[in-house]
Order: sequence, then C-alpha cells, then structure tokens
Amino acid sequence: MTDVATVDLHFIDMPAEDASADTTPLVVIHGLLGSADNWRSHVKVWQRTRRVIALDLRNHGRSPHAEGMRYATMVDDVIALLDKLAIERAHVLGHSMGGKVAISLARMAPERVASLIVADIAPVAYEHGHDDVFAALDNVREGQPKNRREADELLGEHVDSRPTRLFLATNLVRNDDNVMALRVGLDQIKRGYNDIIGVPDGQQPYDGPVLVLRGGESHYVADDMLPALREMLPRARVVTLKNAGHWLHADQPEAFQQAVVAFVDAQ
Repeated sequence: MTDVATVDLHFIDMPAEDASADTTPLVVIHGLLGSADNWRSHVKVWQRTRRVIALDLRNHGRSPHAEGMRYATMVDDVIALLDKLAIERAHVLGHSMGGKVAISLARMAPERVASLIVADIAPVAYEHGHDDVFAALDNVREGQPKNRREADELLGEHVDSRPTRLFLATNLVRNDDNVMALRVGLDQIKRGYNDIIGVPDGQQPYDGPVLVLRGGESHYVADDMLPALREMLPRARVVTLKNAGHWLHADQPEAFQQAVVAFVDAQ
C-alpha cells in the first residue's frame, strides 16, 4: 500500500434484480479517460443476476482530483470503497488502465478478489500513445467552447477519429460560466502518465480464476505479451472477440456481456 491519501470514489451501485441472485458482486473499473457512465448499458445486463458496482477512478468521472496515478495508489482507493460498502470479496472487471488496476488489486489483496476479468490490456509497459488525445483535451480547455459542436471542432484539430472524439466528449460538462469544461483531472493524469503506461503493482502472481478478453483487431494484448501475462496471471484463459478493437465492449457489446456472465457464473 502507498502513503498517498485515498480519495472517496464516486460509484454506481446497482442491486441484483433477482432476489435469489449470487451474493458476490461484480465491480467494474473503466479505462483511461473513461468513467462508470460508459458502462451503464452493460451494468443493466449484469445486474439481472448480481449486484454491480461501477466506479470512477481518481481524476475521472465524478471522483475527486488528486495527485498520484500509481496502480498501488488506485488500488488503495478501490479497497477503501469496498470497505465502505462492506464488500469482502468481488468479481473484478477492468478495461485497459482499469484492467491494470484490477490486476494490481488481485496481486496486492487476492483475498478481496473472487475472480478477475481483464479487458484488452496486458501486464506490460506500453509506449507513449496519448499525446494527440491530451493535446485535444488541452485545446478544449483553452478554447472554452460554448457547446458540443464547438468542442468537437477543437478536439478535431488533434484527433481525426470521430468515435474517439465522441468518447473524449463524455468528459465534458457545462460549468457555471456556461462553458463546456473538462471534468477529468487532466494535469494530474498527464503527470502520472508514466505510471499509467507502466506495469501493474504487486509482488506475487494472482492464482485465482482469470478471463482475459482481447479484441481481434487490437494490438494491446499481442501474442508476444502472453508469457508475461501468464507469469502474473497463471490461470488466465484468453478469449479473442472477433471484429473488435481496443474498446471491445463497445464494438461487440453482446458478445462481451455474455462472456463476462458465463465466466462469473461458472465461479
């Protein structure tokens, strides 16, 4: 654990619709510049059979902004939330950066993790790859757009992909000055970026059940990364979703949802 103070994470807590449902909840952790809001349609499916908690990591969504983006630091935040909700063990799903948070949680506090689902990330260090995204968000912050059309134009000066711009726009909120402003802690994220692209924290392998879902058109979990993955997650089962990129839960939502349900129900 770290000596950085934990933050009180914002979260969505959805009870199971089935009163006889499994009592082990599913905790969902978003990726870089994502939020719990991105997962609402999936949560509605998963809550049919179990309680689902989707959280906002520090500097994301509605959670507080704070220095420190080490994975051990973010794990401390998540454990503090589990403690607050009196959740002793949970199935933990993490996408991208959130997948590294989930892996770190499983390695640092395996007694809190009933099973692990890692979505399109490997426990390796990646190269810098978000300079255009950060420049686009800085452009919005400086341009102070009055509406989403103006914001999209500012984002478009650095990011060509419209789906990416739409995703980034989920981080915009109208402030008291009637300007579309960023709700993410962009400066804290940029200062912590080297930690974000680094390896997960923890000293030991996680020996529990693990499902790794990767996009068939994504490079984030390449075959040459699998030895490092299996060293850290020896029981990992790797499943490739066809016609899916890095945002595989958006590209193939039904296949993704069904894979998670089948895996968690089998535990």
